[in-house]
Amino acid sequence: MYDYLIIGGGIVGLSVGMTLLEKHPGAKLAILEKEEDIAQHQTGHNSGVIHSGIYYNPGSYKARFAKAGNESMRRFCEEHEIPHDICGKVIVATNEEEISELEKLFKRAYQNGLKATWLSREELMEKEPFVNGLEAIYLPSTGIVDYKTVSSVMAWKIRSLGGTVLTNSEVTAIDEREDAVIVDTKDKTYATKFLVNCAGLYSDRIARMAGYHVDVKIFPFRGEYYELRPEKRHLVNNLIYPVPNPNFPFLGVHATRMIDGKVEVGPNAVPGFKREAYWKTSFNWKDFSEIISYPGFWKLGITYAKEGLDEMSRSFSKKRFTENLRQLIPSIEEDDLMPAPAGVRAQALGSNGELFDDFFIINGRNSVHVCNAPSPAATASLEIGKEIAGRIGIRLGV
Repeated sequence: MYDYLIIGGGIVGLSVGMTLLEKHPGAKLAILEKEEDIAQHQTGHNSGVIHSGIYYNPGSYKARFAKAGNESMRRFCEEHEIPHDICGKVIVATNEEEISELEKLFKRAYQNGLKATWLSREELMEKEPFVNGLEAIYLPSTGIVDYKTVSSVMAWKIRSLGGTVLTNSEVTAIDEREDAVIVDTKDKTYATKFLVNCAGLYSDRIARMAGYHVDVKIFPFRGEYYELRPEKRHLVNNLIYPVPNPNFPFLGVHATRMIDGKVEVGPNAVPGFKREAYWKTSFNWKDFSEIISYPGFWKLGITYAKEGLDEMSRSFSKKRFTENLRQLIPSIEEDDLMPAPAGVRAQALGSNGELFDDFFIINGRNSVHVCNAPSPAATASLEIGKEIAGRIGIRLGV
């Protein structure tokens, strides 16, 4: 009998496990991860940004946890000597129409308690000389890190505190009872007093296994990246973001200097027809049929038809991708871009066709289910861990 069993060995599940063991020394805790190692999906396939929290609705989980997480992630990296760089980022208006949206973001920064500076074109050029921009916002608290490294340190801390990380442990069934939760994997059966679902791409299925049929389906969006050739890395000093399209729920193609010195550009956002859709050819019949039979999929498609077609065209045409990127960094040529590994965003979608705009966490009888934790979840992971530990404490009176 475990005190706590966590499904999912990404950065959110690891943070929850570490926080619970710090709060309850001596507790018997295990993490079940279906892959051969931790951090193999969203955690290990992102741009490594320590976000500021500027984009999110004031008072939302994302806004609060990103801001607090920016600070706690930085402290965690300092404490454990994890390479990171609080380098700042610019959000750039490339035409007059985008300046009004930039002004809204600038106001949002202060609503969310963030430090932000408005940059004239001349001031922007001092920070990013190769950017095409009229004006910009500078966010000094944004940084970069390798979240796989962060996850490895969290896993080490869990083990040092007496916890266990069990890989190759895919969950196949859950029986949530009055006094315990029974969890079956392909090889073993486990019993726990409390279950935490941090399964990312499969969080909705795990919730349904436990008997919670919420109006949510995880929709996988593949984010495709390119890497700048080494001789062109000087075109990007730190982090360069466009003003987001207000009619599309993603941030647009941006340029990121990684912690290892590489520069990645992307991602776009295209539907995946497999939960783990890391390739254009990725396909799984069960995943595909589940997606196309879901009413929310068709409503989403109608709402974002134009934007979706644009994303798809950039996915299949490197030339179109480059043209889009050149609006931000005109010096980049098509031959400057080399393919880089793609990522998959586990985005919750309602049957009404609306994408969940915030982290979505539900309480079960003897469980908690994190059913929507896309970006900025890595930045916010330590704060999500505190939130889950707090909820469990209230439920169990500990």
